Amino acid sequence: MSKQFWIGTAAALVVTIAAAGAGWTFLVKPSRVDAPPLPTYDVVDAEGKVVGKYTIPSDDLIAKEPDAEAIMYGKRLLNETARLLPENVGAGLNCNSCHLAQGKLDKGAPYINSYNFYPRVMPRAGKEVNLVMRINGCFQRSMNGKPLDPKSEEMGAMIAYMKWLGQGLPKEHMVKVSGAGKIDESLVPDPVKGKAIYATQCAVCHGNDGEGKKDQFGDYVFPPLWGDDSFNIGAGMARTYKAAAFVKYNMPVSVHQDGMLGQGGVLTDQEAVDVSEYFTHMPRPDFAGKVNDWPNGKKPKDARY
Repeated sequence: MSKQFWIGTAAALVVTIAAAGAGWTFLVKPSRVDAPPLPTYDVVDAEGKVVGKYTIPSDDLIAKEPDAEAIMYGKRLLNETARLLPENVGAGLNCNSCHLAQGKLDKGAPYINSYNFYPRVMPRAGKEVNLVMRINGCFQRSMNGKPLDPKSEEMGAMIAYMKWLGQGLPKEHMVKVSGAGKIDESLVPDPVKGKAIYATQCAVCHGNDGEGKKDQFGDYVFPPLWGDDSFNIGAGMARTYKAAAFVKYNMPVSVHQDGMLGQGGVLTDQEAVDVSEYFTHMPRPDFAGKVNDWPNGKKPKDARY
């Protein structure tokens, strides 16, 4: 029996994958992540007091912005990073491989607060990091590539999209969403159990050998989780507990026909930790800049180096 799921991407196609003896057909159509209902969240001030409401904006509103062209270009770059910026991406990933639903999903590494969140002192860098530096850090780590020119049109466009997504909130205000859900970091990971969980819950999309799945154009529909085309050991997702906090709340992906990504909630904390220990410790590119990380100490226990 064929099982069908809609997957939002930039091109319309059909991907058929054999899984556990059954035919899985992924009907891939153009992204539509802002179909109603659009979630609403509290807005809090610097003291944590609720001061208003924030609703995920529809992409239809971009056309009304004076810098609409830059915002739309930024949106495309975040969705199609590997294809549009091949000189800067050394892996097969796009920004939105990790920042789900175009950065609009709570616990899916959203961009909603990115414009207001930076600059700030970051423990890994041991210094103040602004948004340009943070984006370039992702290019060097998660994309295993090269940084963009900070003054480039591409950098400006991506920041324009993140600024638009913040909907003009004052700098001291934040939308009450999180980058990832909570995970019990006292749990001891079991990579053997993690391998079995990967085979049953992850391989259908990410491949038996973590190689990911491509469409007929050679672009990744589902990103590789290890190997040369995956993120390097300097990426946050290469850390067991950090990856587990993302995996538990977002994986396996369920995609509805209106285009909105459904959250995970399939795995327990222990299962998420086990499977994350398994795939984060599989072979992946090194990161030369790792020698400069956590210069002030307090390296997390799940750091890969």
